[in-house]
Amino acid sequence: MTHALTTSRRTLLLGGVATALAACSSPGQADASEAQYASSPFRRVTDAQWRTRLPGLSYDVLRHEATERPFTSPLNDEHRAGTFVCRGCELPLFQSRTKFDSGTGWPSFYAPIDGALGTKQDLAIGFPRTEYHCARCLGHQGHVFDDGPRPTGKRYCNNGVALTFRPA
Repeated sequence: MTHALTTSRRTLLLGGVATALAACSSPGQADASEAQYASSPFRRVTDAQWRTRLPGLSYDVLRHEATERPFTSPLNDEHRAGTFVCRGCELPLFQSRTKFDSGTGWPSFYAPIDGALGTKQDLAIGFPRTEYHCARCLGHQGHVFDDGPRPTGKRYCNNGVALTFRPA
C-alpha cells in the first residue's frame, strides 16, 4: 500500500511538473486575442536580437517571464493621463484611467485595451495563475487576479519594466 501510494504521488508530482513546464513555455502560447498579430514582424525577432533591443531586466521579464522587485518601478507613481505601452513593441496595453493603487508594489490596472493581451495558465509556483502577455510580441507583462476594483473586479498586476508610459 505504501509503495503504491508513493508511486502514485510521484507520478502525480512528475506529471504536474511536466504540465507546469508545458504551460509555462516562454513566451506565451497563442490565443484568440493575439490572432490579428500572427504575422507581426515582432514574432520573428530572435532571442539574441531581443537581448540587444531591451535593457537587462526588461529583457528578462518580457522574454523569460522574470519578475521585477515590488516597489521599484517609477510607473507605480505615474498618475498623468496617457497610455501604458509594451516596452518590447510599443503596442498600447492600458489606458491610465484604468490604473489604480493596488498596494502590491507593481503598476496595476483593472482593464486592458481590447485585443491587446493574450493569456495562458502559469503553474510555475505550484498553483494555477493566469499569465498575460502582449498580443503582438508575446512579451510577458504579469498576472491577472480576481481581487481588483469595479467595474471588472480584475487586477492586472504588471511589471513596470515591461511598460513604457506615453503621456496624453
